[in-house]
Amino acid sequence: MAKGMREIKRQIKSTQNMKQITKAMELVAAANLKRAQNAALAGRPYADKLKEVVSSIAGGGGSVKHPMLQSREVKKTAYIVFTSDRGLAGGLNSGLLKKFVDTLKSKHKSKAEYDLFVIGRKGRDYLKRRDYAIVQDVIGVPDSPKFADVKAIAAAAVSGFEQGTYDEVYLVYNRFINALTQMPTVKQLLPLDASALGATNQAGPSAGYEYEPSPEAVLNVLLPKYAETLVYSALLENKASEFGSRMTAMSNATKNATKRINELTLTYNRARQAAITQEIAEIVGGANALS
Repeated sequence: MAKGMREIKRQIKSTQNMKQITKAMELVAAANLKRAQNAALAGRPYADKLKEVVSSIAGGGGSVKHPMLQSREVKKTAYIVFTSDRGLAGGLNSGLLKKFVDTLKSKHKSKAEYDLFVIGRKGRDYLKRRDYAIVQDVIGVPDSPKFADVKAIAAAAVSGFEQGTYDEVYLVYNRFINALTQMPTVKQLLPLDASALGATNQAGPSAGYEYEPSPEAVLNVLLPKYAETLVYSALLENKASEFGSRMTAMSNATKNATKRINELTLTYNRARQAAITQEIAEIVGGANALS
């Protein structure tokens, strides 16, 4: 009985240690989630102003054309896939990658029809194990990412479209809804939707612009930058989703650990009560035998 009680105490101690770890990870994820949300909000004014300027040129009476706004026959597609470097985030990565692989199988007849750009160790390892060729990958993106962390991949995919290597570019990421909900998303990046660019939500009078040397020259510079900004926005969304999912997973793990500790404590108390009762019975039995 004593041996069994020592084992129960060991399990209680082990579970308490695990609870402390999961609680600490939950708090860290909550702090990182707040920073990720602030970063996403801080980047919106720049993206909105860039979209406003691009919209004013692209919607200028249809006189300005650009290859990044024109659809063409799709021969090859590029996908930029965002995952996390670490696990313990519930089904965040597995749900996204399953949706992505299903998309590839339904949309393409062979692997020669697409190229993959992957951000995050989980996505890279998952796709490599299944023999998907990865053109370029980035791992070790910090918890507070900067545009420089994904600039190389964003520029490679956007320039590939500009040069005609790719006829479509898609973003594959988890769209952040709230801490409990993250939506796996496959979203077209290029060609840019000219009608969406023209649909601005700005209230009141809009600014007028004069362009030097010409609207076409300005558009040639701004459109790639705008596309790269959308890639960075997807990274921030995926980071926020990662922290939200990890916070929820660690919260559930902490609750389960608390429940397990209570169950083990109850079992231990019952075993201790039984041991005490047995000892009393043995003492009483010995006393009776002597009398």
